[in-house]
Amino acid sequence: MRYYSIIIPVYNRPDEVDDLLYSLTLQTYTNFEILVIEDGSTVPCQSVVERYEKKLKIRYFTIPNGGPSVARNYGARISEGEYLLILDSDCIVPETYLEAIEQSLNETPADAFGGPDCAHPSFNAMQKAISYAMTSFFTTGGIRGGKKKLDQFYPRSFNMGIRRDVFIKLDGFDTSMRYGEDIDFSTRIIQAGYVTRLFPNAYVYHKRRTRLKQFFRQVEHSGEARIVLSQKYPSTLKLVHCLPAVFVVGVIGLCLLGIFFPWLYSLLLLYVLLLFVDATCAYRGNIGIGVLAVAASFTQLFGYGTGFIRAWWRWKMKKK
Repeated sequence: MRYYSIIIPVYNRPDEVDDLLYSLTLQTYTNFEILVIEDGSTVPCQSVVERYEKKLKIRYFTIPNGGPSVARNYGARISEGEYLLILDSDCIVPETYLEAIEQSLNETPADAFGGPDCAHPSFNAMQKAISYAMTSFFTTGGIRGGKKKLDQFYPRSFNMGIRRDVFIKLDGFDTSMRYGEDIDFSTRIIQAGYVTRLFPNAYVYHKRRTRLKQFFRQVEHSGEARIVLSQKYPSTLKLVHCLPAVFVVGVIGLCLLGIFFPWLYSLLLLYVLLLFVDATCAYRGNIGIGVLAVAASFTQLFGYGTGFIRAWWRWKMKKK
């Protein structure tokens, strides 16, 4: 049986940490430790962690605020596991999460891996709608990784596993990067010749944002980060990464041309209906979630797309 170290960086989210730690008490595979790294929070979660000290093998540390990458690297250095499992504090794991990882590693060994995310039944309507936007085939779910992937799998920091010795050898996450540090790290893992895999059964429930404005900013940063990463690793920029930007240009173009050719609006309406029907069916006929999913999907595509375009313009046109 492998021994795992679960690293949880946290900043001002004690309630979310409580939910995550509770889900870890239910694991069917129990050979693991937990390291909670408080990243300079003004609302600490120490009292939450203390409630689980008799139920879990857990350690709590506080460090000056330096961002999640600094916290993850700190946790990795003091961990004891053969494999590190890195989770965001706004995640919840199913009971079989670690069991699925152990089984997957036995069947298909990997140096680094990750799993998909989905919405927990207890999430509110907006969280479910945003989860749909981030995982649907009709948005960018195929790019991020689900049961099928369009490119080599790049583990993401909300649900990432890696051999501890590989993490230490590669110096972990680049702490100078504000966004996209997980893709940067995954790229370095792959370029160093290590094997990465997607473990579909090692999924997490990811709460994400609860407001569209916050969600827009989050995905906008992701679009900007993709251009920054392409400057460091030109070969990593693929056509699929440009699709949200193409969507933005296409929708604006349709709206302008629709003034002269009104029938073009039907193409946009068809896509809206596709999203609505697919999301409604995904959530067992919940029309409310279907409506919110349309808004969340457009927010996701426009946020990522505009961030991508703006960063590309600064890079190519302004040489910044």
